[in-house]
Amino acid sequence: MSERIAAELPAAELPRRQVRVQRVTLAHGGGGKAMKDLIHDVFVQAFDNPLLNGLEDQARFDLASLSARGDRLAFTTDSYVVHPLFFPGGDIGKLAVYGTVNDLAVGGAVPLYLSCAAILEEGIEVELLRRVARSMAQAAKLAGVQIVTGDTKVVQRGACDKLFLTTTGVGVIPKGRELGAHLARPGDVVLVNGLLGDHGAAILGARGDMQLDSPIESDCAPLHGLIEALLAAAPGTRCLRDATRGGVATVLNEMAEASRVSIEILEEETPLRREVKGFCEILGLDPLYLANEGKIVAVLPAAEAKAGLAALRSHEFGRDAAIIGTVGSGEAGRVTMRTVFGGVRIVDMLVGEQLPRIC
Repeated sequence: MSERIAAELPAAELPRRQVRVQRVTLAHGGGGKAMKDLIHDVFVQAFDNPLLNGLEDQARFDLASLSARGDRLAFTTDSYVVHPLFFPGGDIGKLAVYGTVNDLAVGGAVPLYLSCAAILEEGIEVELLRRVARSMAQAAKLAGVQIVTGDTKVVQRGACDKLFLTTTGVGVIPKGRELGAHLARPGDVVLVNGLLGDHGAAILGARGDMQLDSPIESDCAPLHGLIEALLAAAPGTRCLRDATRGGVATVLNEMAEASRVSIEILEEETPLRREVKGFCEILGLDPLYLANEGKIVAVLPAAEAKAGLAALRSHEFGRDAAIIGTVGSGEAGRVTMRTVFGGVRIVDMLVGEQLPRIC
């Protein structure tokens, strides 16, 4: 999509272009007819919407309609290099859409628009790209957002691993809504919306490196609806983070450090799938550091914890929600876990990369 976008032609008036070869060549990144055929065939046909179909160099928005939704814009960007491209419960396209939607939502924003930049390796199958684009289109539709602009580049064979995606998102924050990692206070309660570590376990299982037969699927999901339900039930919510790379442990450390508080979680209250727990025991991994793509960590005032938990559990992506800990006034930035044996261990920030190429 090196042609980026604004909206004038309806989809019916777009020329129907089609790629006639099975694999991407360097010519598909050269700016000529081959590139236009690829853009139309793979991306425009999948993402079809008025803001995209004009194929200008930018997407154009009506400020009045944005202002009616809130008084601040939220803007985020992320790159996706997951290996393998398809895994149980998702794929790189679904991951890119939902990951960017969630990055907006944890800041309190209503996600609206996405861009998509694709780095393609020479030789990648065109049909594989179509599958990814269709997956992205379906994910965007389910999340209620539009992919409205983007870019495509082709690099020589060996310069990247088949396909890298970068998605950027724009959303609007309703007036009066304020969330931030620096807002946690002693006495607050820590919640998660479900079973932890599924995405990291699913990716490692899909790679086949350990020759394990695992039924674990990624938890990849759009969380803005769940977050809106939580904020409606618990308007005093202090902060939200999606626990992706580095897992819940890293998010808790970021919150404790930013708010200058301590946080203690309870091992027996931390929700883990039995298969994930066994997976981690076999491989010597700590599930608190495994990546998630459909889980948030929320810090709420204690008075709103019951209502917030009920709101999470009433949503399809929060049925296994749990209160896992509390915020304290101990050593600033310290995160600990009270174990099932009654001891206490430090839960530090992840050092290095537990699992590479996870998202």
